[in-house]
Amino acid sequence: MITKTRGIVFKAIKYGETSLITDIYTEEKGLQKYVINGVRKANAKTKASLLQVMTLLDMVVYYRADKQLHRIKEIKPAYIYQQIPFDIRKGAVGLFMAEIARKTIKEEEQNPRLFHFLFDAFTYLDSCTDTISNYHLCFLLQLSQFLGFAPGGAYSEQTPIFNLREGLFVKGSPMNQAFIDGEKSAILYELIQTKLEEAHLIKISGDTRRTLLKHLIDFYRLHIENLPPIHSHEILQEVFY
Repeated sequence: MITKTRGIVFKAIKYGETSLITDIYTEEKGLQKYVINGVRKANAKTKASLLQVMTLLDMVVYYRADKQLHRIKEIKPAYIYQQIPFDIRKGAVGLFMAEIARKTIKEEEQNPRLFHFLFDAFTYLDSCTDTISNYHLCFLLQLSQFLGFAPGGAYSEQTPIFNLREGLFVKGSPMNQAFIDGEKSAILYELIQTKLEEAHLIKISGDTRRTLLKHLIDFYRLHIENLPPIHSHEILQEVFY
């Protein structure tokens, strides 16, 4: 069966002398693996650079439900990044977003809302002119909604602590010590209610932002079984702080 779809490159590894095997999150079929032959040849029609992590694609693919590895008939950019390749901060945030998506999204089925969220998140990151210091925090919080463990409840004087294990704003500090304290919980709640394109409007100190990032990664670890280690946030720390 031949299918037209957009895709987001999550991972690309060398295969043989000239080929690549890619993990691509597609609009029509969810997460799929594709082998692309000959892309690492000097005279290749499709260049390997087109298959770098977080590249956005238009594809015509061969699909069979009984196969785990598929082939691509036609491929071209769906969007060409103008800033991410040349802006070290945007590049670091984009790689972090791609790593989080790759290590949390496993479904080989169509999920248009999730695909559109990811596609729009990458394109907006590339085109926005506002500061992106809070962008990755809002991204984590919004992605958690699609993954099924979005923070619940509301910050208030009665519930000023965010319990990471329960995923709720609660009255007092939990015994397990996995929580965010009152001041940072208030900022977290503000971030939860904020759209990605408005993340820059929230004023957060560098130390608080760094602490919240650590807590949110812990939040993911608590709610996603066997989540692989996240590494790209270390690059974010270097770039931003």
